[in-house]
Amino acid sequence: MASINTTTQRRALQAEVLVALGLASGPVVALGFTRFAYALLLPAMREDLSWSFAAAGGINTANALGYIAGCLSATWWARRFGIGVAFVAALGVSALMLLLSAATGDYVLLTVVRAVGGVSTAIAFVLGSALAARVHTGSDPRRSALLVAVYMAGVGIGIVVAGVLVPIVLELGGGVGWRLGWLVMGVLSLAALAPATLAVRRVAEQAAGPAANGRVRFGALTPTFVWYVLFGAGYVAYLTFVIALLAGRGLGGGFQAVYFVVLGVASAVGTLVVWGPLAGRLPRGRGPALASLVVLVGVLPVLVWSGPVAAIASGIVFGSSFMAGPTAATVIARRSLPAAGWTLGIALLTSAFSAGQAIGPLAAGLLSDTPGGITLGLWLSVVLLGLSVPAALLQRDRSR
Repeated sequence: MASINTTTQRRALQAEVLVALGLASGPVVALGFTRFAYALLLPAMREDLSWSFAAAGGINTANALGYIAGCLSATWWARRFGIGVAFVAALGVSALMLLLSAATGDYVLLTVVRAVGGVSTAIAFVLGSALAARVHTGSDPRRSALLVAVYMAGVGIGIVVAGVLVPIVLELGGGVGWRLGWLVMGVLSLAALAPATLAVRRVAEQAAGPAANGRVRFGALTPTFVWYVLFGAGYVAYLTFVIALLAGRGLGGGFQAVYFVVLGVASAVGTLVVWGPLAGRLPRGRGPALASLVVLVGVLPVLVWSGPVAAIASGIVFGSSFMAGPTAATVIARRSLPAAGWTLGIALLTSAFSAGQAIGPLAAGLLSDTPGGITLGLWLSVVLLGLSVPAALLQRDRSR
């Protein structure tokens, strides 16, 4: 009888993991392609379009501002159309925005496209996170955290795919290679709609819940909100400009591709193997604080040393931990709020995250345009991540 129960539980877990992997199409598109692959395309776009670093950061800020709008409206879309329909539709719009990013070099139009892409990818990521939190319907917090980590690992998968394909496309496409890069990612995003749709059918529509009924109190999450703003600003400043830093040091497209693949593999493996289990075990705000600390350590090698060894070390340490932030935030929301508040709680936390991501690239870009260069801009990451550690430690657990 015990062996039968064990086999049943194993099969149930395998089925849940497959559902979480299908939902992971969301972060593959929303973050792996839309957000982080921009760093790979940025040097070619700057050269072809004659952008300053501030202009380059401004495009990412537009994307982040759209992301905030998407986070704040995600719950409304879920209640209006159903969380599954809204999730898949948002992925479809995100794919369209990637395709449109290849269609123009006009700064204003690209800004609008990136902003709309920010809205759609935020909706997809927030609703996907809420769906992932509901894949396991039991009461085991460690199992739920693992499935959330599987979902978040989609970011690393997207980074690996972009890291392999984009440099090849840039090489083949010459001066218009950045356009082909957006085009390839747009086509792949359309293909990602299939597994996402299949996964959604396996998760209960109640994941949306009566999230905005006004009876859920979010004040207890204030330290996590503050941490998430600082964490978002710190980590995204690094990811936006690190490829430009490596290019400026003479590390060419081949090495940049290797770095991006290392970053993505480290993200997927670290999220699944390390942070998934840890997020369900660490009490209070220790998980977010530890994530910030490790990400900070990951930024330092490229600032203190130059050369490929420092870059790879940075990619491994940073990559293994930067998606620990969203993982920990989702777990804290699930642990601290009643089920009716999960979707809205995740949406509000992701809004704070996005506010930081709007500030970080622009501030780092402005600093990078000074005589201190990109290195000075990236030191901003260290400062912000350092400030986020004590903010996270103020978070306390709260019984429901």
